[in-house]
Amino acid sequence: MQILIIDDEAVALKNLHHILNQEDYQITTAGSGPEGLQALQQSDFDLVITDLKMEQVDGMQILDYSRSHRPETCVIMITGHATIDSAIEAMRAGAFHYITKPFRIDEVRKVVNDALEIHSLRQENIHLKEIIALTEGEEQFLTQDPATQRILDSAKQIATSQANIIISGESGTGKELMARLIHQHSARRKHDFVAVNCGAFSEDLLSNELFGHSKGAYTGATESRPGLIETANNGTLFLDEVTEMSPAMQVKLLRVIQEGELRRVGDTQTRQVDVRYLAATNRDLQEAVATGRFRQDLYYRLNVMHLHLAPLRDRMGDVPLLAHYFLKRHSQYIDKSVGDIDPMTLALLEQHNFPGNVRELSNLVERGIALSSGGIIEPQHLPMSLQQLQPVAVQNNTQKPATLEQHEIAYIRWVLQQTRGNKSQAAEILGIDRVSLWRKIKRYQLSDQDI
Repeated sequence: MQILIIDDEAVALKNLHHILNQEDYQITTAGSGPEGLQALQQSDFDLVITDLKMEQVDGMQILDYSRSHRPETCVIMITGHATIDSAIEAMRAGAFHYITKPFRIDEVRKVVNDALEIHSLRQENIHLKEIIALTEGEEQFLTQDPATQRILDSAKQIATSQANIIISGESGTGKELMARLIHQHSARRKHDFVAVNCGAFSEDLLSNELFGHSKGAYTGATESRPGLIETANNGTLFLDEVTEMSPAMQVKLLRVIQEGELRRVGDTQTRQVDVRYLAATNRDLQEAVATGRFRQDLYYRLNVMHLHLAPLRDRMGDVPLLAHYFLKRHSQYIDKSVGDIDPMTLALLEQHNFPGNVRELSNLVERGIALSSGGIIEPQHLPMSLQQLQPVAVQNNTQKPATLEQHEIAYIRWVLQQTRGNKSQAAEILGIDRVSLWRKIKRYQLSDQDI
């Protein structure tokens, strides 16, 4: 981590350098405001620690330059006790925090560590946005999970073949998205990708959807209509929830796959079709075959290659990447300027089990955009169940409703637990400055054990 220390008081500069030099930081020092400004103009720093009161160029000017040219860089102000109010003003202007002279070693290290954590989160957000920008305009299956990436690589490799593929996984894991990606990487990409949910139709309706019908085939059939298999000719047909097909429909589909031909409902004419079949299921297909619910011969026709998509709870490292992707996509769709997700919001999302998988995450981000009024999705924009707001359940020993003070104590304790004792983050979430938080901690006698 690159740290710039600016102070026109030589002793203070030397002391800070000595305190931080014992950590694994690369430190640059500047003995005046102009020298510090020059260093900022020439190099990138992860953190700037600057004295507030200096001749020629003061700390506020350093802060202004950093905010406009290096917004991801955290700035900590050095101040004396007499100018704490000015330091708090600096925090309102965008400084991360302040440290007072004379320095307390443990305080300096704690504030610096907190600032560098925030910087890392900001850098991660920038990195995720860059990844998402590279995928703009394309159908993407986004992942940073090594196991899922291997499945994605396999899918792209087999996409160039004509092999039929079964994609399994829980609802909401992105099976149709994977199917579309396979189609895009195949030689059939210039032709249609057609999708049908086999569980959404009765047997007769599904037969009509897949095979089409001839004129007069049934009451109301006033003209002939091709089915989805014909529509997908030379392209790809995606059969979602394929295990929901009736046995009779499975026989009809098997014949089309084997013979490459079909007859519309009520027609005697045979039509040739060249279709690649991608099937998806959220059930155990081998169990369905073993119990007779799914034909073994159809299973082997479809299962030339099998791809299994893990649930989101097994690849939680993808949550920040996907959340930022959905943030960009949904904010563009509903034309609302929400450009970021609070780190604590991401932390809460990463603790969630996601029974609805990627689809649920998409919905949560869309909800957050709708509720946000400040250009950022904050923890309070998540559902109450996700926030796990413990103060709601606080009661005293007599089972009477909790007092306002009891709610405040419980809420402060909960926020500190969520931030793992990071008081700067906790103060930001609580909407108060760090000094006010310290006063409340002292007033309510909250200890490290409480946190």
